[in-house]
Amino acid sequence: MRAPSGPASVPGISRRRVLAGLLLLPPALAGCSIGAGAGDGPDPLIALAEAARSDAALAAAAVAASPALADRVRPLADARTAHAVALEAEVARADPDRAPVQPTTPPARPASTVTLAQVRAATVASGQAAAGAVLTLPVDRVGLVASVAACCAAYAEVLG
Repeated sequence: MRAPSGPASVPGISRRRVLAGLLLLPPALAGCSIGAGAGDGPDPLIALAEAARSDAALAAAAVAASPALADRVRPLADARTAHAVALEAEVARADPDRAPVQPTTPPARPASTVTLAQVRAATVASGQAAAGAVLTLPVDRVGLVASVAACCAAYAEVLG
């Protein structure tokens, strides 16, 4: 059987090659995206790191307000602190010329006013921010930020 000729077929280009090329297009374009080291505004991971530190402080305040929550909330505080450290390390790796990220101390809240619902709401917001950032990041940063988003979503469910 002969392949049809005419405007619908081009010699040397098959449907299989076109599909394979389309599959390779997203990774190729991702390398062309503007990354953190491009100098266009602040690195989006800085805001995610600040949110992680804020969430950790909020979780610690919730434990101080209600020590009975320690078993549920302390792992979140530890995880969010680890997220901040990892995100800050990635910012430094991506742009060694940038001044090091100085961790900010979130405003102190009276421990007695922090509730589990506030911790959960902050965790949900942080997870959503990380998930949204994933869509704009170069591929070499997606894994880190996606894992932060997934972790926040999991902790939000645990706290719910």
